[in-house]
Amino acid sequence: MIKRIALFLTLTLMASLSWADKTVYLTSLDWPPYSGKSLPDQGGSIAVAKAAFEAMGYSLVVDVFPWSRAVALAKDANSKYAGYVPEYYSDGVAEEFIYSDPMGKSPVGFIEQAGKPISWSSHEDLKNFSIGVVQDYVNEAKFDGMVADGSLKVEPVISDKNNIMKVINGRLDMAVIDKNVMNYLFANDKALQGKASKANFNSKLLDDKDLYICFKRTPQGEELVKIFNEGLKKIDVNSILASHM
Repeated sequence: MIKRIALFLTLTLMASLSWADKTVYLTSLDWPPYSGKSLPDQGGSIAVAKAAFEAMGYSLVVDVFPWSRAVALAKDANSKYAGYVPEYYSDGVAEEFIYSDPMGKSPVGFIEQAGKPISWSSHEDLKNFSIGVVQDYVNEAKFDGMVADGSLKVEPVISDKNNIMKVINGRLDMAVIDKNVMNYLFANDKALQGKASKANFNSKLLDDKDLYICFKRTPQGEELVKIFNEGLKKIDVNSILASHM
């Protein structure tokens, strides 16, 4: 018990000190071109986050993990992380985290096989297709609700790349994906290079999502979201994102 208390106090002190010297820690995932450990400035969303904090006199350190781990660490009360980036809005996430102001857009739709365009006008139409999703990703409210109640047939995988391969190989009719992510992977992932002609981005968007930072629901998180939101007003978000797409 004494060791646990000592560990808790040490971690709490580390978090306090990191904030005191104006260093903020967040988690993220490999989701190019928005975020990733090997990308310039760690990707567009992280570049925006760093610029906003820098405009307020803070430095931002972002550590990249698999998605579920990134969220779990951001949620852990004993970790040094103040939150995670980027995220879409969902009511469920909002119960556990404080959302920042929007920090960019993410055009979310479906990848489909080339030569086999899928026509749909309502979510009900999607029931006719096998659809790939990435495990634990927020997609779009109505879509996710239909997945939760079993109305839609979906196959969860661990990455967008896996979904792209399944669609190209005819194992899925379509898969949810951000258009910029799809284009980046076709252009830069060795396993997908030369295969862009085998797939298209469906002509109808599922949603044009806002991107956010999610901060812990703590007094520190409440203060940091105010600082970040004020910093966003001082930078050109669209220009920073465009230079990283």
